[in-house]
Amino acid sequence: MTAAEIVEELKSLSSASIKKVLLKHGIPEPLLGVKVEDLKKIQKRIKKDYQLALDLYDTGIYDAMYLAGLIADDRQMTIQDLQHWVERTTCQALCGFTVAWVAAESLHGWDLAREWIESKKESTAVTGWATLSSLVAIKDDADLDLAALKHLLLRVPKTLHQAPNGVRYAMNNFVIAVGTYVQPLSDLALQTAQTMGEVAVDFGDTACQVPSAVAHIEKVRKKGTVGRKRKTAKC
Repeated sequence: MTAAEIVEELKSLSSASIKKVLLKHGIPEPLLGVKVEDLKKIQKRIKKDYQLALDLYDTGIYDAMYLAGLIADDRQMTIQDLQHWVERTTCQALCGFTVAWVAAESLHGWDLAREWIESKKESTAVTGWATLSSLVAIKDDADLDLAALKHLLLRVPKTLHQAPNGVRYAMNNFVIAVGTYVQPLSDLALQTAQTMGEVAVDFGDTACQVPSAVAHIEKVRKKGTVGRKRKTAKC
């Protein structure tokens, strides 16, 4: 199937009520309003398609861009592809989820994430921190640069509260991810969460809240599941 054909299918699945909710959560036009569960049905049918994913992302339509991330052949994604995607992100959902997921499962996620978190552009920095969060969730601890992650944890309390709105949220999630998925750094992540304190993020006219890093890490520790990795970054 072509990207144009997929877009026509997405239009048939669009919902005014879903679109209204997405708009309220900061998803900009062009936007169709397709349920994620419907996007996943298409993903199940297509599985992976490198070129189709690139074409869908380039439509600029949020629903198609989200689907592109689900069907992307991550290992084929080049640095140029991922850089193009991060530059074209239009909202928190794409930079914090779609692009970050694909980058984390690509061959270039670690290096790009370290570069992106230094960006002055909020969406790029968000993608960088979100990519790191996904990486620690799926990679064995033996394959992670623990020294670099420790350095990043120590950096968070010093810079988080001065960071842009979306970056604060992504950095908080990074601390949670390390505390949850990286056994050797879980104690330090909990200490970091305690040091940084409450994280304030403006979600506009929504009921969204910032998850408590301390509460989340402590809950995982109590369950005894610290270090249990995920099979994929995508969800």
